[in-house]
Amino acid sequence: MARGVNKVILVGNLGSDPEIRFTQTGESVATFSVATTEQYKDASGQQQEIIEWHRVEHMNSCWHDLYNDLC
Repeated sequence: MARGVNKVILVGNLGSDPEIRFTQTGESVATFSVATTEQYKDASGQQQEIIEWHRVEHMNSCWHDLYNDLC
């Protein structure tokens, strides 16, 4: 088993409001999507754009409070 911390930083646009649900132990889980965009010029010099959608699921006790503050 690998040991250590995995850290990802996604900078993009939120796809929709986070869906908040609770586990049987009362811990909150947020599920949301983030769109990231990559822009580049192709061989002919035309501007191209690639959009990727990332589904994020995060467990944290502060999601419920954050959701209530933002929505």
